[in-house]
Amino acid sequence: MEAIALPSGGDAQLAREGIQKLIPCTGAQETVKIRLFDGSAEGTVLVLPALALRLLLEALEQMAKGNAVSLSPIRPELTTQQAADMLNVSRPYLIRLLDEGAMPYHKVGKHRRIRLQDFLEYKEMDDRKRREALDELTAQAQELNMGY
Repeated sequence: MEAIALPSGGDAQLAREGIQKLIPCTGAQETVKIRLFDGSAEGTVLVLPALALRLLLEALEQMAKGNAVSLSPIRPELTTQQAADMLNVSRPYLIRLLDEGAMPYHKVGKHRRIRLQDFLEYKEMDDRKRREALDELTAQAQELNMGY
């Protein structure tokens, strides 16, 4: 297990400065080029996926707030417990969703596995439905002059 260390005040300040310099680089491009100065006059150009830059920015934002940062890989398939934890629901509830066909899954032996892509699509759809329901409730409350 890695040691956990909180960023120092100096680290937080450097993180804030880094954010200001990196934000203009976050466009719609698929890759980003970063020049690293490694002691040579011209340095080294590093080509990264744009996603890596967004992850770096998120890490710097947390460091700027004084928070420790950890990066955890997510496999392309989730266990039912992992999916339930990510949805903030119980595992039995998630299994009921799977059995009702809410999202596809397959079995590895007797264990269910959910493709990450299928999970993310379900979560996006579920979040959209929740927002629509809240918007509808808000509109109804306004029509009834409930003070919202």
